[in-house]
Amino acid sequence: MNKAGFGTRVLNFIVDTLLIFGITYGFNSWWDFQVMNWHYTYIPFYVFFWAIMFVYYTFFEAIFKRSPAKWLSITRVVNKNGARPAFWQILVRSLIRLTIIDCFFIPFLDKPLHDYMSKTEVVEA
Repeated sequence: MNKAGFGTRVLNFIVDTLLIFGITYGFNSWWDFQVMNWHYTYIPFYVFFWAIMFVYYTFFEAIFKRSPAKWLSITRVVNKNGARPAFWQILVRSLIRLTIIDCFFIPFLDKPLHDYMSKTEVVEA
């Protein structure tokens, strides 16, 4: 069970973020149409972005153990024993990703905070 390298993790982050941004842009545009025509409550773009990011990672990692970017890089999420992570571990990963400080722990822990707190790893499939 080989751990995914730093470059692979960065590529996964970029691809997933671009996908999340595209989904958010589409959903936000639809919502803005509803706001203008039906006077729905305005919701800022960043609220949609964080909500879609949480749902995106929770859905894909809970069901498939990988996000679309992890499919492209042939990596997956596992627990410390190399097995499928529990749902609570996926929830912890997704919640901690919403914090700004997640990536600042890499130099100290040799992994992002969401991996450390959820006791999971990203490995080559």
